[in-house]
Amino acid sequence: MEEIQIPPYFICPISLEMMKDPVTISTGITYDRENIEKWIFSAKNNTCPVTKQSLITGIELTPNVTLRRFIQSWCTINASHGIERFPTPKPPVSKPQIIKLLKEAKSPKMQMKSLKTLRSIASENDANKRCMESPGAMEFLASIINNNNSNEVFEEEEGFMSTKHETLSILYQLKLSEQGLKSLIMSGNGEFIQSLTRVMQHGSYESRAYAVMLMKDMFEISTPTLVLSLKQEFFTQVVQVLRDEISQKATNASLQVLVHACPFGRNRVKAAEEGTIRVLVDLLLDSSEKRVCELMLILLDQLCQSAEGRAELLNHPGGLAIVSKKILRVSKVGSERAIKILHSISKFSSTPSVVQEMLSLGVVAKLCLVLQVDCGSKSKERAREILKFHAKAWSNSPCIPNNLLSSYPF
Repeated sequence: MEEIQIPPYFICPISLEMMKDPVTISTGITYDRENIEKWIFSAKNNTCPVTKQSLITGIELTPNVTLRRFIQSWCTINASHGIERFPTPKPPVSKPQIIKLLKEAKSPKMQMKSLKTLRSIASENDANKRCMESPGAMEFLASIINNNNSNEVFEEEEGFMSTKHETLSILYQLKLSEQGLKSLIMSGNGEFIQSLTRVMQHGSYESRAYAVMLMKDMFEISTPTLVLSLKQEFFTQVVQVLRDEISQKATNASLQVLVHACPFGRNRVKAAEEGTIRVLVDLLLDSSEKRVCELMLILLDQLCQSAEGRAELLNHPGGLAIVSKKILRVSKVGSERAIKILHSISKFSSTPSVVQEMLSLGVVAKLCLVLQVDCGSKSKERAREILKFHAKAWSNSPCIPNNLLSSYPF
């Protein structure tokens, strides 16, 4: 078959593929809509990919109808060569359409239908997602979540999902901008986190997953004031999501939420009191995925900076063993955090029985190995300090090969 040469002006400068929905931006360059939307909205770039000119003054995507028709005609002419004509793309939603749907959604009879339409619109493209962040939309969606109606249901009922579940799915699907997330945080006089906590307490598995994943996005741009105001029930529900292992995404989000919450002492205590340490150790026993293990070890390190956290780790039969096992097996970050955990235990909670347990579990031998490999100067320094703390108790043990400890100057 003779090779067909696609006209160069049919090609998107980003994907280098033929455009299906060409749009022109303020710099005069034309791109395929899907690609330029990803560049601007998902990748959060504010320059033209070709000219590098700033787009801060306004992002307008003007459909290049003439070029699209040329491309469609060319596809039709070359159909005998296997070129398929693509359908005319559906135009993005307009702000008046969103405002109309929001008005309809305020009617109890129309609410579920309108929410389903909004979810469908959000799933089509990034431009629709950003349009739905228009003034009034976030406030309305947040008001549904903040409505503490005891009769509200979260599970499926007569074939329909609850309004809160539908709203959560929309909010998660929108992949909100920083401004959109801030609007949610401030909604209901700052009660939105508590509203999500209630969803995690009473909702279905899927609703709880949406809630914690939305929390994760919010905590990435949150202020210390918000984090310090978290109540005990918040930690109860986030840890329960971890315990239930609803999905990998929900587990990752729960870990990230707790990591954002636990740089503060009072939050570490609250998290420790909910059995977070036991859940993390149990999950680490079966987890091999690098990023998940890193998050768990980061969180364990944070919690072990409190006396309550260290006590919980030592009370778990496999606590010290699993932390030691992860050294040199996950990543450089994982090893650093695991060694830091052992350093906290060794420095602040090293009873004679703990010191002997570290020896019998092979922790001491692992620390000696750390001194021999390339795992970062800080990790080596902490490993050396641990060995120095208890060199007298470990030096004559038959569990360590001859001269293993004596070969390192402490």
